[in-house]
Amino acid sequence: MIAIPPGQVTLSDRRTQRSWSVELAPYELAAFPVTQALYAQVTGLRPSSAQGAQLPVDSVSWWDSVRFCNALSQHDGFAPAYRLHTDGEGIEWDTSADGYRLPTEAEWEHACRAGTTGPHYGPLDEIAWYRGNSDEQIHDVGRKRPNPWGLYDMLGNVWDWCWDIYDAEVYGAYRVLRGGGWFDEHWSCRTSARRRSHPTFQVDDVGFRIARSLVC
Repeated sequence: MIAIPPGQVTLSDRRTQRSWSVELAPYELAAFPVTQALYAQVTGLRPSSAQGAQLPVDSVSWWDSVRFCNALSQHDGFAPAYRLHTDGEGIEWDTSADGYRLPTEAEWEHACRAGTTGPHYGPLDEIAWYRGNSDEQIHDVGRKRPNPWGLYDMLGNVWDWCWDIYDAEVYGAYRVLRGGGWFDEHWSCRTSARRRSHPTFQVDDVGFRIARSLVC
């Protein structure tokens, strides 16, 4: 886990042409996407389309991701961040908990930028696996250059699930995806690029990384 300093990030919505600023307290974010090895260790499951211990886990839904966060929290002795309703559809985030969770969209972008202001935190071929250099396949985590804060694969390889609902008015329960994946063109692998999908969606270029609140 990497300590992320406090800061401010401005998000925007293309449909509504709205922009808004978010103030962020310090938090922690994993240096790498969750690997297949860690996911299997915690859950006993190997859902990914291509198999490899250090490949990012893929083909996991948003719901799979939040359940993993709770399971890893319990394994490591932290208070689970999420309360899942018995109907299998509702969820609450306990912001006072010190357990693992998904980053918010603002936390993700703040960490991805790492103090930079451009569309990428470095030359794309040096920092990301995308359609132009991936041979159209997923790659082990940590093989590209990290951003200035020591975070790897923030762009490319697999999209990261975030906590946030994308646009409830139009897309209902759809959640935010960030970062771009190994099959995406270069314009999708940008710090500001947003995608959305249903929380039950599973596909071979979507994974996640974990965050933790610094609870006093």
